[in-house]
Amino acid sequence: MKLIVQIPCLNEETTLPETLKAVPRSIPGIDVVEVLIVDDGSTDRTAEVARANGADHIVRFTRRKGLAAGFMAGLDASLRLGADVIVNTDADHQYPGHEIPRLVAPILAGQADMVVGDRGVDEVAHFSWTKRRLQGAGSWVVRKVSGTGVADATSGFRALTREAALRINIVSEFTYTLESIIQAGKKRMAVAHLPIAARETRPSRLVTSTWDYVKRSAATILRIYAMYEPFKVFVLTGTLLLTAGVALGLRYAWFWAQGEVARAAHLQSAILSVLLLILGFQTLQWGVVADLIANNRKLIEDLLYRIRKMELEDRGRG
Repeated sequence: MKLIVQIPCLNEETTLPETLKAVPRSIPGIDVVEVLIVDDGSTDRTAEVARANGADHIVRFTRRKGLAAGFMAGLDASLRLGADVIVNTDADHQYPGHEIPRLVAPILAGQADMVVGDRGVDEVAHFSWTKRRLQGAGSWVVRKVSGTGVADATSGFRALTREAALRINIVSEFTYTLESIIQAGKKRMAVAHLPIAARETRPSRLVTSTWDYVKRSAATILRIYAMYEPFKVFVLTGTLLLTAGVALGLRYAWFWAQGEVARAAHLQSAILSVLLLILGFQTLQWGVVADLIANNRKLIEDLLYRIRKMELEDRGRG
């Protein structure tokens, strides 16, 4: 049983030594523990510091690609290196290394495909009141969309089985945290969460402002939900448009019955009603098409999973 701890990095030469030192190299139920560094185009000595402090593997981008791309590159490299369990943690040592054995325990017990560390966002002292509220609201939305019970959806401290890693395909360019949970829920994986201790760290390099975080997170959630539940999205939207069109049509019919003067004065209601009805019917049609595309995407994802699995098995035999 091999565990690989992947650590995405961007200019982390200062904090990386402490993070690497804290990674336990002996865990009950695990035969081998290795560390993989994903250097996202750092301009400092991150790669050199990683090698000097015991990192086993390094994936280095020549330019910055973002957290989501780094996460996927780490998963791909870990799978190729033969990982049976993959742990993702932050380079700033926000998540203490001694929590890794607890994080992987549900996977080793066969109880989960993915485990997410819960920082207890509502009680994290170094988070502002606004950030705590936004984090809580975002996690609630992700729980509703994904059908999971994850309390801290933005936590980067998580463990995945080999099978779960093979089935995750991040398309967002912002972050992997929300999308991976939604994908896991929609793909009927067993997703668990457990409370962990979290340390105070420097300000996030991913988020430039609270508004930027809300905007980009909301866009990610809507995009992924529409990807996995397009029929519901388009049917709801189409129904709202049709309802508004019918309501305006009835309003104009009432004025039409009042006589020619009333008819002429409220002609705009009739025009808007027709436009809304047309848009409503078109949206319902788009929903049918989107649902067919979503079903096709599921088949493609299953094919991609099988190809990746066969490729890795062939590499292992070679």
